[in-house]
Amino acid sequence: MDDLRELYQEVILDHGKHPRNFRTPDDATAEAHGNNPLCGDQLTVYIKTGADGLVEDVAFIGRGCAISVASASMMTELVKGKTEAEARAIFETFHGMCTGEGDEGDVGEDLDKLKVLSGVRDFPTRVKCATLPWHTLVAALAGDSEVTTE
Repeated sequence: MDDLRELYQEVILDHGKHPRNFRTPDDATAEAHGNNPLCGDQLTVYIKTGADGLVEDVAFIGRGCAISVASASMMTELVKGKTEAEARAIFETFHGMCTGEGDEGDVGEDLDKLKVLSGVRDFPTRVKCATLPWHTLVAALAGDSEVTTE
């Protein structure tokens, strides 16, 4: 179990120090700003969706703790190429994993990658850090411009 926990920490630190898709795209079709006042995490998620509802591109900018940045980085990798409905479904499953309210059984290869962040459920204040990027993504998909964890 310690080896697994160490691996999870390495993945979180890698994404936190070297976030993927950390940029402001020029052609985003939607964006939302997310704020976690408790931790100070702030980010903006940018999405480009096609006419077919496919997430063609997703990126983010902002600052926050390693968990928040890692979660945003992993999120951008996972939802690119998915439909808006699939992105929302991934959020629901991930949120359940983080809060302990969901089934962590066979979640599929894509969502299996997110299990590294599910340990936040043991630290309730960190759940908001891990889920902020996802709430911001869902807000952008819904056409909302702001979301907060408060």
